[in-house]
Parts: sequence; structure tokens; C-alpha cells
Amino acid sequence: MSAAAASTGPTVSDVDLAGADLPGMSPGLYGVLAVPAGEGPWPAAVMVFEAFGMTDVMRRQVDRMAAMGYLVLMPDIFVDGGVRKCVRSTFAAITSGEGRAWVDVEAARAYLVARDDCNGKVGILGFCMGGGFALVAASGRGFDAASVNYGPPPRDLAKALTDPCPIVASYGARDLTQRGAAAKLELELAARGVPHDVKEYPTAGHSFLNDAPTGPRALRPLTALILGAGPNPEAAADAWARIDAFFTEHLA
Repeated sequence: MSAAAASTGPTVSDVDLAGADLPGMSPGLYGVLAVPAGEGPWPAAVMVFEAFGMTDVMRRQVDRMAAMGYLVLMPDIFVDGGVRKCVRSTFAAITSGEGRAWVDVEAARAYLVARDDCNGKVGILGFCMGGGFALVAASGRGFDAASVNYGPPPRDLAKALTDPCPIVASYGARDLTQRGAAAKLELELAARGVPHDVKEYPTAGHSFLNDAPTGPRALRPLTALILGAGPNPEAAADAWARIDAFFTEHLA
């Protein structure tokens, strides 16, 4: 899909999603939309950010995905509250399968499908907390493929994956909180015959796909110790290539 993006780069802007007017969605919901250069229609992706919210690093992830030739929208599911409050409610939504965050993501998906420059196929891509969200969203939420990046698998993975779409997933072995997650997901998807690509990177940790450290500076030494958190350009390049190839196969 990379060849489809012209050298001028994508157009990135904030868009109002309040017009979706879905019951239970966040008041004032908006998102960051990136449209590839050139002419569509393009495959689309809803991006769900990590636990630190709508950071500059996450905005650059939107731009990067669009440069690969995807119509990308990242809704600000934290728009209606502080980060701490929204992280708690979003993790609760991941566990329960219901709540405001789900409505907000559906508003973003519906927005993309309704655009004339969308080819009708929509994937979901998430990081950290958003990766956990993308994993649960793979079943019964209208997505055609899911990219799960160091997203914690739910306790009852078999129950969450009732009828999942194709899944590409990336984990870092240095993330002590995700020990065994890649193997567990691989076994579950293989047993179900779900198209998948799951990989664990030995030298990478949490948030290795980011191009810069995120989170409070004071906490970074601790997150580096426990999560192995931080950029890993070599692993990130490989993971992005796998995501692109997988999405091209299932969304083009």
C-alpha cells in the first residue's frame, strides 16, 4: 500500500464527529483525520491511542499510517474527562464490551465508511490501552482487520474472540507485564483458524512503535525498567511493514 502514497504526503486535520449523534457518545467528540496524497478510494483505519491520550507522538502515528496509503481517523475518546478518569473508564469498557469509548470508536468507523474516498473496508489499529481495545473490537464491531500493538489480552481471551476478523499483533519481550501474551494470542487464533500474524520482538518493550518517549518524565525510568518502554526503530520498522502488508491483504 506504501506505493499508493505520493511524495507530497497526507493531509492531516481535526474533524468534528459530533454529527454522528449516537446515543452515549462523548459530547464534542472530534478526531484527527489523515487523508493520503493522490486519489482514492483508500482502505481506512480507526486508530485508538495509548493511555497517555492524544499526544504529538500519537498524531504522528496517524500521519505515518496515512503516508502508507490508508485513510486514518483517531477519535479523542478522552475528550470528555481527564486522562486518569478516562483511562479507568476505557479499561472498564474493554472488559465489559460496552461504554462511551465503544460509541466514540463506532462514530469514527461510521464517519470513515460514509466518505466517498473510503473503499468500504475499515481496520482498527491500537497501541497499549488502544491495542487492548483493538483486540476486543476485532469481534462483532464491523472491522475487517485489527492491528494489536502490545495490547493486554482480556482475561477470558476465548470469550472475547467470538468471531474475530483477521489480526496482526506485535509485542515486546522486554515488557514484563505482557509476558506470554503473544504466545497465548497465537494459540487462540490458530485454534480458531483466524488469519493472523503475531510476533514478539526479543529486544523491544512496551511502546516500541513510538518514535519518541511518552508519559511523565519522572516515571520514564520506572516504565523502562518494568515495561522496557521506549522506541525501538529496528523492531518498529519490521512491525510497520507487517501491519502494512497485513492490512493491504485484508483491506485493499
